[in-house]
Amino acid sequence: MNYFLAKTDPETYSIDQLEREHKTVWDGVKNPQALRAIASMRSGDRVFMYHSGGDAAIVGLAQVASEPRPDPKNANLTVVDLEFVTRLEPPTTLREIKESEHFNDWALVRQGRLSTMAVPAAFVNWMSKRYPKVKI
Repeated sequence: MNYFLAKTDPETYSIDQLEREHKTVWDGVKNPQALRAIASMRSGDRVFMYHSGGDAAIVGLAQVASEPRPDPKNANLTVVDLEFVTRLEPPTTLREIKESEHFNDWALVRQGRLSTMAVPAAFVNWMSKRYPKVKI
């Protein structure tokens, strides 16, 4: 299983909406590096859901529910289906991630505008310790 992080502005699409709808098409990504991350996702992979803006934080966990495919609205883009897994309470803030100083070379810290990215194994391990009751 691989792990990814997907950023969303909560005013555009929030963890609340994903929980309510249970499943969504992850679309609208245009950055080539982020599109490569989406193209490498496989059904069953886990995705940390990140609310950007304001109190930027990882707020939940989703699972990839489809193989990547061309976006029907724009064949140059790639989409996948995501399913809600759980909320992460309390959220893990970007500030906490940065202050840990364990992930300074990760794209989340280095490339603040990148919307979708792979997650390093060390971060998955760190999050597993933060949320021992959640199957990360």
